[in-house]
Amino acid sequence: MTTCKKLAESPGLTSIPSLYTYNTNPKDEAISEDPEDPIPVIDLSLLTSGTPHQQSQAIQELGKACKDWGFFLLINHGVPERQMEAVIEGIRGFFDLTEEEKREFEGKNFLDPIRCGTSFNTSLDNVFFWRDVLKILLNPDHEFQFPYKPAGFREVSMDYCKRIREVARELLKAISMSLGLEPCYIEKATNLESGLQLFVANLYPPCPQPELAMGLPPHSDHGLLTLLMENGIGGLQTQHNGNWVNVNAIPNSFLVNIADQLEILSNGKYKSNVHRAVVNSKATRISLGIGNGPSLETMIRPAPELESKEQAAAYIGMKYKDYMELQQSNQLDGKSCLDRVRAFN
Repeated sequence: MTTCKKLAESPGLTSIPSLYTYNTNPKDEAISEDPEDPIPVIDLSLLTSGTPHQQSQAIQELGKACKDWGFFLLINHGVPERQMEAVIEGIRGFFDLTEEEKREFEGKNFLDPIRCGTSFNTSLDNVFFWRDVLKILLNPDHEFQFPYKPAGFREVSMDYCKRIREVARELLKAISMSLGLEPCYIEKATNLESGLQLFVANLYPPCPQPELAMGLPPHSDHGLLTLLMENGIGGLQTQHNGNWVNVNAIPNSFLVNIADQLEILSNGKYKSNVHRAVVNSKATRISLGIGNGPSLETMIRPAPELESKEQAAAYIGMKYKDYMELQQSNQLDGKSCLDRVRAFN
């Protein structure tokens, strides 16, 4: 399978192969942010070390962001900017390896610890997406498995993932409280101590016809929370009130979206966020999403405390492992995976 990077570097490439032509509905075009309703910004330092009043207010703002957007920008998160930059450079170095070197990390099964490839699922995709990807499953109960090339990439990424796990834990405590639950409710209900992390490094090379291609189609993520950073080249768009909104990241911030398991656990109070990646003709975009999920064997169902006569359980319970397989073995299509576990009465 030819990678997008190799294709983009083909001499004299002026158009994309028909396999990459993605038909976008004209009504589906992106709009810029509405200044009347800006993307929420959450300050983690206020959640973790603010005064009681600041903390209470920040929890309310976080709950509103989860309810209204399912998405927010996270600042003052404590992860050093130099470390974020080092991981991005490691990703760049990985994708700069030869095609033969990268093939060593190809992987076949969705539970393989390391998989490298292109598009989303080339065995299923009717249209290929303009994206190369490195996916790594990180299980804290197992040894840290990671590509050994380029030099230093493994070490800087290991420390980075540990830091992200702590940031996610603090956010999930605050989200628990915003739902009226005990601070450690989500952590215990999802067995977060053994929770799976998914390291997804994306490379979107310049595309000669960006209006015809798509980096990733509209979809929601399968875990609890995804924390994403990018190399300063925009391309993420999030859906809000039926419109597409361009996300312009604040320097040294994370783009955080609510994922499907959190929608299930909150009994639909917080909706997982639908987003997509668009491409451009001028610069290579690199992004890194760290998905933070439950442990693979944990059954995720709505919190009983959030059920009532008026709001019965809106989703059936399912093991996280089975839910992941459901998403990974189908085409990406909005929230079609979540629709399969809705409890229709």
